[in-house]
Amino acid sequence: MTILSPAHPLPTAEEIAIARESGRALSAFLQTRADTQMIEIFDDKGASHSVRIPVSALRLLVDVLTEIGVGNAVSIIPIHAELTTQDAADVLSVSRPFLVQLLERGEIPFHKIGTHRRVRYQDVIAYKERIDAERSNALDALAEQAQALKMGYE
Repeated sequence: MTILSPAHPLPTAEEIAIARESGRALSAFLQTRADTQMIEIFDDKGASHSVRIPVSALRLLVDVLTEIGVGNAVSIIPIHAELTTQDAADVLSVSRPFLVQLLERGEIPFHKIGTHRRVRYQDVIAYKERIDAERSNALDALAEQAQALKMGYE
């Protein structure tokens, strides 16, 4: 699976409109108790082909269409994926040199393939969640301190 860089082009106005319409139409079928759904695909000659897909994949497709429908570019990364340092930096929205510093300090596990570092996607996301939680706790503490000091943030 290809991991798209942040430079991936945003959807066009036509793609946004189609994504909104198709996302709404498909979401109606997510309420089913069935494990699979049949969808019909038409080839370039107009011939119909039925395809059975898992409802979990249909949910993912609706999520993708929802994001495209609001104008976002979408990238799908398998949970078990190994990322290059640039890909991992892109996921965290940091520079590659900064990410390498995080790796060398042991904040995110990695391994080497030859001279190239590889980082598991799961480890990058775990780091991101940990940092986000620490930031949230720090902001809560600052807000609490501001209220205790009656700094006008009540």
